[in-house]
This record gives sequence, C-alpha cells and structure tokens, in this order.
Amino acid sequence: MSDSILDRVKEDLTDAMKAQDDVRRRSLRSLRAALANKEIEQRQGGDEETLSAQEELAVVQKQVKQRRDSIEQYEEAGRDDLAQKERAEIEVLETYLPDRLSDTELAERLDAIIDDVGATSMADMGPVMGRAMDELRGRVDGNRVREMVQDRLSG
Repeated sequence: MSDSILDRVKEDLTDAMKAQDDVRRRSLRSLRAALANKEIEQRQGGDEETLSAQEELAVVQKQVKQRRDSIEQYEEAGRDDLAQKERAEIEVLETYLPDRLSDTELAERLDAIIDDVGATSMADMGPVMGRAMDELRGRVDGNRVREMVQDRLSG
C-alpha cells in the first residue's frame, strides 16, 4: 500500500488511463497537478519537499470544494451537463478522503467537544468550531458542523 495520496493518485491514474476511464483520468490529472503545485509552493517557501498527509488531505478537500462551488454556478446558469461532470469528479476525489461521519457520530463528537470546552451559548461558538474543525477535518463538511453547533448552542 502506498503511503501518500500522491502515490495513490499516480497509481490510480495509470489504471484509469489503461481502462480509458475519462472521468477518473481527468479528475486524477487535476488532483495530481494540484498536489504537485502545492509541493512546489512549499519548496519555494523553504519548507520540506514532500507534503504531510494532512497537507495532502487539505489539497483534496480544496479540490472537492472548488467543484462544489462550480456545481452551484453551473446550476444557476442552467448548465446541468457541466454540473453533472463536476459531480462525477467529486465522486472520484472523495475516494481519497477519510470516511465521512454520520449525523449521529457527528452529534456525539460535537456534544463531547461542547462539554469539554464548557460552551453554554452562541458566544462560545468560536472555540467550539475551532476545536471541532481541528478534530474532524476531512470527515465532515464545515457548513454541516456550523449548523449543528448553532442548533446546540442556541437551544
């Protein structure tokens, strides 16, 4: 098993090319380029040459977010064909993210964080969100976390 997302992407890209899977090939080329660009950017900043697992994960998440933003714009413009293309790419990219938390698992984690932080009102939302996003990054959508925290702290 490869140790980095970039290694997995390179292997999967080769497989996608052999299988003539256009969606996977397009998605993986884009992800490979984004990961390479991040490494170059990091090297220019004088940091390590390779990305940490957390940094690679952040690149994948950013790619997914960009596609979600594009879907929104395409749907507003009535371009469902392009929105569907982006959805297909998101499916490929999400295979590189950790398993998503269910609403029940997320609720349990948030309740524990709220108790631990001692949050009692909306004024405590900042510390709760900061801690939640640090602990749950890559496994949940930030908007989903925000909504659940707001529900819990406003009640």
